Amino acid sequence: MNALAELLRRRIAVRGPLTVAEYMTEALTHPKHGYYARRDPLGLSGDFVTAPEISQMFGELIGLWCAVVWQSMGKPSPVLLVELGPGRGTLLGDALRATRDVPGFHQAVALHLVEISRTLRERQAETLGKANLFRDPTWHDGVADLPDGPSLILANEFFDALPIRQFQRVAEGWRERLVDMDDRPPGLRFVLSPVIPLSPLIPNALHDTPIGGIAEVSPAGLSLAHHIGDKVARFGGAALILDYGPARTTSGDTLQAVRGHRYHDALVDPGNADLTAYVDFQSLARAGEEGGAAAFGPMPQGDFLVRLGLNARAESLLIAADNRQAREIRAAQQRLADPAQMGTLFKVLALQNKTLPTPPGFD
Repeated sequence: MNALAELLRRRIAVRGPLTVAEYMTEALTHPKHGYYARRDPLGLSGDFVTAPEISQMFGELIGLWCAVVWQSMGKPSPVLLVELGPGRGTLLGDALRATRDVPGFHQAVALHLVEISRTLRERQAETLGKANLFRDPTWHDGVADLPDGPSLILANEFFDALPIRQFQRVAEGWRERLVDMDDRPPGLRFVLSPVIPLSPLIPNALHDTPIGGIAEVSPAGLSLAHHIGDKVARFGGAALILDYGPARTTSGDTLQAVRGHRYHDALVDPGNADLTAYVDFQSLARAGEEGGAAAFGPMPQGDFLVRLGLNARAESLLIAADNRQAREIRAAQQRLADPAQMGTLFKVLALQNKTLPTPPGFD
């Protein structure tokens, strides 16, 4: 049992069982023992690989998407270019390189990164500095710290790591799934709360969940989507959310842990494995609309990238590629867009000011 598990057991002994959201928050963001507080989780040597790490094409297309939307906004200067959870800075590095020749865009951009990990902040500064693409980005611990103004907001595989609450349907109604102490290894276990009234958190679409079924809700995700919707509605701009999950709200237990590119028990060794859950895109879109934005999508990531020019970009890279590079380009193209890989499970949702035209890829 590691140090964080011991801390959680002591907290449970004093206050009672934790919600799944509380457990995820501690496991991921505890300032000393949290997963994101002290590691670079990306790449083959880490625990998972995201789309920007698979191919430069991903970030290049997202960058050009931002430039086109900025032009449709009337080319405001400054415009906040924001990424939530920028990882190693790879997406932004590729995006900014691809938009070098867009007249006025780089001069207008003020770069803002929302990142709690000091380790990853160092990697982001290193990536952007090595590429000589930008200077003096501003880091923030949370979205609430961002300044007001027209914004282009990117969130790639960010919402899946936001804490969720889980509710299980039983014959008498709903019971919340909690994390409690256990005398047996790993020292923690899932339990159910007493029956609760129908929670207003549970979407109407899940009220008919069969007995034994699980409803998942991310209050943090919904609050963030509402905040983004309000921000782009009041100050102008757009947000692009790319993540994995179903297009429509559905029931099911999707909480998962990953360590070393393998699935891991979510209650074993907390703080040393990534915790995520599927994103409820339908609820995010509704929250963004309630904040005042127009929502587009969700649509499959593969379709979106192909509409932006993935295939044409791959062909252009192949012209100067040797045999090994050509195989890597084709493999990355397939992994990003093929329905059997990331093309269908991953979705894309845009939230933007209602005065703007339909964003690229959604028309």
